[in-house]
Parts: sequence; C-alpha cells; structure tokens
Amino acid sequence: MFTRLFATLVALACGLFFFAFAPSVSAQSSANLGLFEGQSDVGVLLHPSNFAYDEAQQTYTISASGENVWFDKDNFHFVWMKVSGDGYFQADISFLGKGVNPHRKALLMVRPSLDPDSPYADIALHGNGMTALQFRDEKGGLTHEVQAALWSPKHIRIEKHGDYFTMWLAGDDGEFHFAGGSPRISLGESFYVGLGMCSHEKDLVETAVFSNVKVSAMPGANWSNATLYSALEEITVNSTDRTAVYQTQGRIEAPNWSRDASFLLFNRNGKIERMPAAGGASQIIDTSFATNCNNDHGISPDGKDLVVSDQSQGDHKSRVYLLPLAGGTPRLITKDGPSYWHGWSPDGKTLAFVGERNGDFDIYTISTQGGAEKQLTTAKGLDDGPEYSPDGKYIYFNSVRSGHMQIWRMNADGSEQTQITHGEWNDWFPHLSPDGTQMVFLSFPKEVEGHPENKDVMLRLMSLKDGNITVLARLFGGQGTINVPSWSPDGTKIAFVSYALIPKP
Repeated sequence: MFTRLFATLVALACGLFFFAFAPSVSAQSSANLGLFEGQSDVGVLLHPSNFAYDEAQQTYTISASGENVWFDKDNFHFVWMKVSGDGYFQADISFLGKGVNPHRKALLMVRPSLDPDSPYADIALHGNGMTALQFRDEKGGLTHEVQAALWSPKHIRIEKHGDYFTMWLAGDDGEFHFAGGSPRISLGESFYVGLGMCSHEKDLVETAVFSNVKVSAMPGANWSNATLYSALEEITVNSTDRTAVYQTQGRIEAPNWSRDASFLLFNRNGKIERMPAAGGASQIIDTSFATNCNNDHGISPDGKDLVVSDQSQGDHKSRVYLLPLAGGTPRLITKDGPSYWHGWSPDGKTLAFVGERNGDFDIYTISTQGGAEKQLTTAKGLDDGPEYSPDGKYIYFNSVRSGHMQIWRMNADGSEQTQITHGEWNDWFPHLSPDGTQMVFLSFPKEVEGHPENKDVMLRLMSLKDGNITVLARLFGGQGTINVPSWSPDGTKIAFVSYALIPKP
C-alpha cells in the first residue's frame, strides 16, 4: 500500500508496515510541509524555489524555474514524501498568471530517487491545458508520454498497481475516468511521491497551486480479479509522442485509418465501429448478419469498401467478406474457413489473407470478386499477417519457420521468400508506411508463444533502406494492438490500442 515512511510512526492495527526515514542531504527543510516530508531542487535550477503550505486552505504553492522535465534529465522543484506499495495520488492544479511558456508543467510525480536522470512516472498539467502521463522507464533513458484527450481537467490522479501506472482525469462531471497509458516502471521497495513545478524556462520562475491533495493506499494488485481498459492511441512517428484519443472499459481492437484521415475504425464485441480521428463518440457500422467480426478488417484503397473477417455464420469459422464502407450486406469472398484478411493490393483487385487448410496456416491471395484462392506459402508452421507493399511488388508477412516468429518478405506471386528481421524478439504484423520506406511491427518477448493479449510488448520501426530498427513505444498490449494496417495516409502517425488492467478493490 502507499505508506508514509516516518521514523516516529508505528504499525497500525491493520498491519501496515512503516519504514524509518531520514531526509537526504539535498532536501530543504521547512517548518510545515503539510502531508509531505521534504523538498528538493531536482537537477539544475538557476533561481531560488519557493514553497508555501496554507494550512487553513489546505493548498500547496510551488514557485520554481527549471529548463524542463523531459529528455534524459529533469529540472524542477519537488515537494515529497516516501512511500511503498500500491496506491493513488491526486490533486487539483491551477497556475498563477498567464505564464510565458505554454509548456510550463505542474506535476504529480512518482520516482525512486532525486537524481535528475531517475526513472519516473508523472501526470503533467501544462500551462496550455494539455495533460499527459510522462515516464522514463530506465535511468538515463529518454522521457515518453501519453497525452490525454481531455485538456484542462478539473481533477488529476495517478495510480500505481504493481509496476504499472495509469492516468485518471475528471472533467466537469467530477468523475474520474481512465485517460490512457499503462507504462511498466520498477521503482523498488520504496520511492518518492510528490508535487513538482517546472517553468520550462531556465531564467524564469512560475507558480502553481495544488489543492485537494490526497495520497491513499490501495490493496496489492490482484491481477486475477482485474478490470480491462482500452486506449486507442495515435503515435507521431518522428517524435514518438502518443495521444490517447479514445478510452473505454472493456476491449477494443485493431484500428484502421480512413483514406482521408478523418476517422478510425476498430472492432468491439463482434461489431465494427468508427470514430473521428481526433477523438469523440463512436458509431457502429451496419454489417447486417456479420455480427461476430474479429480484428482482421480494413478499408479498400479507393476508400469505398470495407473488408471484414466474420465468424457468425454456419460452422462459425472466420471467413472474409466485402461490403460498402458506409454499411450494408456483406458479400462472401472466401468459401473455406477459417480465413483471416490482412492485406489489400494497391490496385484494389486482390486480397491477401491467412487460411488454415489441412492443419497448416499459410498465406493466400484471392480476387475481390471471389473465386479460386492462390496459396503462396507452404513452409511448416504458422505464416500470418500478409500485407502488400505500397507499390504492389511485395507481400510482407510473419513466419515461425526459422524457429521463432520473424518478419519475411516475398514477391507478390509468392516467389523469393526472404527473412527480414533476425533478432531474439517474436515479431508480428508488419505494416508498411504509405511511401514504402518504413515498416512498423509488434514485438513480443522471446518466451511468449503466439500473439496473446495482455503482455508487455513493443512497437518497433524498421527503415527498409538500411534495416535499422528503433523502438517506437513500449506498452501493455498484444492481441488487438496493431493486427491490421494503421498508418495515417500522410505517413506521420500510427494508430494502435494499448491496454491496462486495474485490480478491483
């Protein structure tokens, strides 16, 4: 549980355990810190910081300079306590004055040390109202963030369940809602929790006021009794900035981007839904009898048609169907099942899919008019995730034929099958950028078989020019995260789904 660490406290009847604690030499003393134990400048601050606790109003006011809380080092003023275990930390935040930099930050921070390059997780309210779950998952690493769809929230809360951190925000209704993110960060047995302020200008002091501050313990994480939440995210490839544009309790999967970039598709409970790309309410697309659609769906190159893989009919094996993108009655394409769509040729005439035939899963193609299917792979073991290159010359896919799952490429007719990735990770679902220069794919740890749900995974990006691979995002995901094509039409963003498990009380 989130537990205060005072030398003078003793164990309560409920059995909580309290550790002795002495402030570090870097801590600045104060006559009254309210809930907190110490305060410190973290990193380099060129101007004196100031902290004031108003006992009557129960407010905490922090004035500080600081160049940034970002990249591989932090510069901010921190008012803190030490705690252990699981719990939540919440507050209401307001800034004083108009401010100079729109990215001045007021922080609810959790970190294992006061080192400027320490791992951490925080919720940062920016001066312009943008709110984000920021995190550095290793000492000296770069900071990442998941931006919330809700700006200027009324109330802010960060939760810790085991090693996972989630962001919860409340708007005008006053109710906290899951707002995205579930990074995994190991903080050790005890760690710092506190309030922070950074002006984002090394030569300027700015001020934030924190009210309704609460630190509360929660039971240790029981993952067998947890509620699943989904966040549909967009990641900007060049910056790796992430924005959670839609969040919901339960499972959604496999976003597609519309050809005009105005909306996204995803599947939920057997239905296909669409929502504005910038966030907002979703609407179910009428797919008639196809009421058990899985996460293998997509939009035609001309933006007129929708392909779904549905298993609601007959023997309940997945088959591929086409229907108008606006909705309508699906037309059967693959007569045999199970069949799972994954790729559409650039000329709109051919579909690539995975089919299980005679006990083996292989890659096939078929005309959008139906008819005979053409088998392209014959290797033993699973071949999956076929997707055409934008020029139509190649099909990329993942295959376990080398001993574990890797990305492969073949000519569109199935010839010259060549391995593309060679690492120890299990790589799935290659998706090519619209200009054909980059490939994003999903990587599972080497010990994970298949592509199960609820795993720590990575989105990785390969330059097809030189084969260089970088990590776009680490997240809690897996099945449903990025099964189908999800690049934005301009090639600047990728849509995916991350998940969070929240143990029930």
